[in-house]
Amino acid sequence: MSLPPVPQAGRADTPLSRTVLLTRNLLPLLIVLVVVAYEFGFVSLFDPSLDRMVHLAFYGLAGPLVTFFTIQSIAEGVQAREQAERELRGLYAELSASHERMSALQHLMREVSEPADLETLLDVAVRGAQAATGAASVQAQLRGEPHGFDLERSDAERFATLGLEKQSHDRMGTPGGGLFSQLGEGGRYQVSEVLRVGGEYLGELNLSFETPPSSDTRELVQAIGSELGSAILSTQRRTRDLITLFEVDQSIRAERNMRRLLARVTGTIAGRVQASARAAFLTDQDGLLRLEYARDPDGTIRSGGAVPAFVRRLAGGGPPQVASPEEAAEVFPGVRSALGLPMRGEDGLVGVIVLGGDEGVFEKERTPLLALLASQATLAVRNARAYLYSEELAIGEERNRIAREIHDGVAQSLAFCAIKLDVVARQIAREPGKAVQDVQEASALLREQIREVRRSIFALRPIDLERYGLLETVQRYVRDFGEQHGVKVQLEVSGDVHLAPGDEAVVFRILQESLNNVAKHARASSVEVSLRGGHQVCLSIQDDGQGFDPAQATGRVSSAGGLGLTQMRERVESRGGVYHVDSQPGHGTRVEAQLPQG
Repeated sequence: MSLPPVPQAGRADTPLSRTVLLTRNLLPLLIVLVVVAYEFGFVSLFDPSLDRMVHLAFYGLAGPLVTFFTIQSIAEGVQAREQAERELRGLYAELSASHERMSALQHLMREVSEPADLETLLDVAVRGAQAATGAASVQAQLRGEPHGFDLERSDAERFATLGLEKQSHDRMGTPGGGLFSQLGEGGRYQVSEVLRVGGEYLGELNLSFETPPSSDTRELVQAIGSELGSAILSTQRRTRDLITLFEVDQSIRAERNMRRLLARVTGTIAGRVQASARAAFLTDQDGLLRLEYARDPDGTIRSGGAVPAFVRRLAGGGPPQVASPEEAAEVFPGVRSALGLPMRGEDGLVGVIVLGGDEGVFEKERTPLLALLASQATLAVRNARAYLYSEELAIGEERNRIAREIHDGVAQSLAFCAIKLDVVARQIAREPGKAVQDVQEASALLREQIREVRRSIFALRPIDLERYGLLETVQRYVRDFGEQHGVKVQLEVSGDVHLAPGDEAVVFRILQESLNNVAKHARASSVEVSLRGGHQVCLSIQDDGQGFDPAQATGRVSSAGGLGLTQMRERVESRGGVYHVDSQPGHGTRVEAQLPQG
């Protein structure tokens, strides 16, 4: 968009130019005619004695008068033209300024349409408002938001060079003003526009001018305020949507208990649309829907019961749907509006989430976001189910391992002791010396099995790694291990150790399995444990036991801990670390594991 060039002076087709041309062409001829008429006609009417006086009067008065009035007429035309040109140039200047402001306003509208965040939006808004209005300074004030949308004056120095200020503070009340102008501090004129969208107060836009702002400028401020309010509301909603998605994602990662997971996920989704009630129906192993969790508007928590017809209809297929008042009341007592969100995965229906609230609370434009949140909830449910399934498998495997250990170790030893004692009972009268020896052997075997049972119990004892942290847990376990097994254990910790929770669990599991193997197989009298921090965390366990051939024991599973050397190596290497075992028969064993430290 460009402006036409301003008209220039000297154009031949103007009224003034035509007047000058007409005067130039006709005035000489008119003078000639008047002189001829005077000399040959008019002068003969007077007395010859007055001829000199008549000539003097004619040529001394008529010529100057004609010249004066002619020049006066031309001067008036020139003045009128200059006045018109001044007015035209003034209008052109106003039009140019208006054009520049409209261009700045269009640029501002484009910039605030899709800002990255609220901080960027305010940066663009205060700069664009100054460029569009020519204000000396611009200040945007926003009311506080529950999710941390308040801004600080961190950029005050940067804006000072432009005469801009950006602030945000909590406004407890909603001012009732609109646009107003008044003489402010320092002789400047203040213009304020309340930022409001649909009756919701968002803040104010304050502008300071060196000169009184025109009505056009005030209208421009109103237009900027309207666009800025819409942009602020859109940005706040988008930010809240992202926060909600993040919270749901955190629920997927952090929670494994199904009931707590459903309470957290549905609570996050319900809070996004101000729903007062929520429920989650999940399919069981037979594909039947069951109410796993529900929270009514009065706070009552419930589960089980009949599945409402509205939920069954949603399970049959289709997009999210809004229930009728009767259907909503069947899901939540006393609720007149409900929104159903199906949860579907690759294998079909996972469940249905139902939100309940006041009539009109579920806007159509919010449905896509809620459907996306329901998809995230589907992942959370499937993740929790997979975790529970793997936990059941682990429990089953651990039970089988304990059963094998008892059958192969303790049970057979006890059975052997029972047979020994039966033999002793029959031979005690005939061979008392042999009977005493057999009793002593049985007693030694029983004591060994008691120690084996204690080792198993110690290995199965739960360790609260999250509560105490890696270092304290290692210290506690090493101390208890030495006391439990009568082995001298020396612990050395050096450097800074900062591992992720998953890496800490791997390091402790390696320590636990290695010490269990020492107790079970090494017949060691002392063990040295070292934990060193640095670029990598290094754990080493060195014993003075009988040692073994690693090539023959690589795939063997420890009876006490449940993991063999191969499994321990796989765990460490899956975390980007290195696992190494150095042992020879008769020369003890050294186990070393290294993990990168983030």
